[in-house]
Amino acid sequence: MESTQQRNGVLHWLNENFECIFMVSGLLMIIFFITWQVVYRYIITQFIERAGAAVWTEELSRYIFIWISYLAVSVAIRKRSSIRVDILYDHLPKRWQNISWIIVESLFFCLTAAIAWYGWGQIERLLTFPQYTTALRIPFLIPYFILPFGFGLMCLRLIQNLIKQVRICGPVDSLAGFACVALIISPCFIFEYIDPLQALFGYFVVLCAIGVPIAISLGLSTLATIISADTLPIEYMAQVTFTSIDNFPIMAIPFFIAAGVFMGAGGLSHRLLSFADEIVGGLYGGMGLTAIVTCMFFGAISGSGPATVAAIGALTIPAMVERGYDKFFSCALVAAAGCVGVMIPPSNPFVVYGVSAQVSIGDLFMAGIIPGVLTGLVLMAYCYFYSRKRGWHGEIKKRDAATFFKSFWAAKWALLVPVIVLGGIYGGIMTPTEAAAVSAFYGLIVGLFLYREMNLKGLWHACIEACETSSVIILLMAMATLFGNIMTLEDVPGTIARGILGFTESKVMVLLLINVLLLIVGTFMEALAAIVILAPILLPVIVSVGVSPLHFGVIMVVNLAIGFITPPVGVNLFVASGVAKAKLERIASMALPMIGLMLLVLLLCTYVPEIPLLLVSK
Repeated sequence: MESTQQRNGVLHWLNENFECIFMVSGLLMIIFFITWQVVYRYIITQFIERAGAAVWTEELSRYIFIWISYLAVSVAIRKRSSIRVDILYDHLPKRWQNISWIIVESLFFCLTAAIAWYGWGQIERLLTFPQYTTALRIPFLIPYFILPFGFGLMCLRLIQNLIKQVRICGPVDSLAGFACVALIISPCFIFEYIDPLQALFGYFVVLCAIGVPIAISLGLSTLATIISADTLPIEYMAQVTFTSIDNFPIMAIPFFIAAGVFMGAGGLSHRLLSFADEIVGGLYGGMGLTAIVTCMFFGAISGSGPATVAAIGALTIPAMVERGYDKFFSCALVAAAGCVGVMIPPSNPFVVYGVSAQVSIGDLFMAGIIPGVLTGLVLMAYCYFYSRKRGWHGEIKKRDAATFFKSFWAAKWALLVPVIVLGGIYGGIMTPTEAAAVSAFYGLIVGLFLYREMNLKGLWHACIEACETSSVIILLMAMATLFGNIMTLEDVPGTIARGILGFTESKVMVLLLINVLLLIVGTFMEALAAIVILAPILLPVIVSVGVSPLHFGVIMVVNLAIGFITPPVGVNLFVASGVAKAKLERIASMALPMIGLMLLVLLLCTYVPEIPLLLVSK
């Protein structure tokens, strides 16, 4: 009996953690490999003649990265963590919300099953016609095996979710859900031919509206278009799912996320908070000003808006409320300050844009500094005058050179991260991906050995969080590549460019129209999803009126950063609301003046390109 219980316990643990074993070990391996690549290039080769180049590190890291990214999607499936549009879902009765999960996960299963099936076809071809990688001469079927294995595992996790959901819904509601799925996919098989654009955009809009994750909506609408319009061979989907993320620059995303998670888990947040308090804490609105400055520091490490709000908001919002600040103002302020996290480098949206638009990520990082600092300064000015009007004074305590130096020294390891990243990239020492890996390695060392606030259990959870968070972005980029290829075949970007330019050729008006479009999109679509979908469409328009892709990258990211605090998909608002247990509507109304100030910064960055591009080398 006891052995049966032990066996069941082991099986339960494996069921819960199977993917996590590979994710944690894989993430740590690629961080070490890329860090070793930098160390080898600048140190080892100086002492060993004919050392050669450590080319194997990049090749092996890319394939491990692909494996852990798609394995992490299985974990995200179990937790139902994904980027999706919840507008309709949130207004449904509880019963139909439960039915909607059957619809969403059944459709998700259709895509993963198709990629797993045709991925196995790739393996069969590689068994018949073997190919080998360039550096390590590994048979290509090993890295490509992630397609049937990883997507097959996703199918398994989706089946497990569906079984649980059927038990919740009962037989009648479950059948209703499956009937809806059959109704949605039936046009692909009933009609002999559907116009490619009607199939592509029709399915995409419907799928997003019913709550299917945006990445899966992109993939499914592409699959539906291939089936109903025969635009491409269906096997092409599996191949592009692999090749689209077999890309060294994309690896910067999990590394930057890992750096932020490691530093956050390792005791970074309160040290940065103490340092910021020394700088501005004694002024009117001192705690609010401290929160903004801390968000700017933390954003320069994590590259994520929601992560910044979660880490800093958990410390500052309760402290502000305790000192008499209005709770809803406090939440709105931290949510707005979190937007700076995606402007000040490193920034995941800039990495995604750089890969999508083929623009230097290093230049994008430098171009994001001034807009980020400007946004922080206008929010600080608003906080100061608003607090002064209400008599919210900063904490009165001793502040002098000695206390400043003490807090600076306590935060020194955290403050070095932006120096490492930007110094390494702009000094020509490291690529953005290498700088990201080194910053993640540095964050690991700081958390484990310098601040000593992260233990092995914390490291395990931090690695899982980093992999899971980045996997959602990676899957989105892979599916957006498929979607974009269909759009390119149908000349969608060219058609839209000609349509806008036919309406007006004025650079001022074109920029205004695009800003309005991005602001609207930002209210209901997550920033990264908007970038991978819209960047290829809007770039031809922008270039035709004389705006550089680099400048447009700043416009796009600053614009979509405002979407983090605009309902109904204001992610930062959700995080702040969750931290403070405060009503979302009240926080959103308090954020309106801050949104107005951020729009002024956006207009400056749009129409005075010298401002964001000042620090970019000519």
